[in-house]
Amino acid sequence: MNKTVTLIFERADGSRTSTEARIGGSVMEAAVLGGIPAIEGECGGCLSCATCHVVAPEGLREVGDDEDAMLEGTVVARRPGSRLACQIPVTAELSGAVFCIPEEP
Repeated sequence: MNKTVTLIFERADGSRTSTEARIGGSVMEAAVLGGIPAIEGECGGCLSCATCHVVAPEGLREVGDDEDAMLEGTVVARRPGSRLACQIPVTAELSGAVFCIPEEP
């Protein structure tokens, strides 16, 4: 069984970068380790900074209350599908998933 999956990050200009993600880790960890621009993860995934804002594909579990509150304070305006990458666990089902990186104002 494969212990990693490929995730794709798409910038506002349409350019895409893929990176390997460890199943059981978070999407934020994969982005930071993969050098994805604009995904900083300043708090290390502790749900306290909102520097890993992405627009996620449909079908992920619902946003929890703490994540919902943090999304209200993101630099880029929240939109449908907005999530904090630190709160999205990597599963086999995410293989090939595209996460959009919102453009900063």
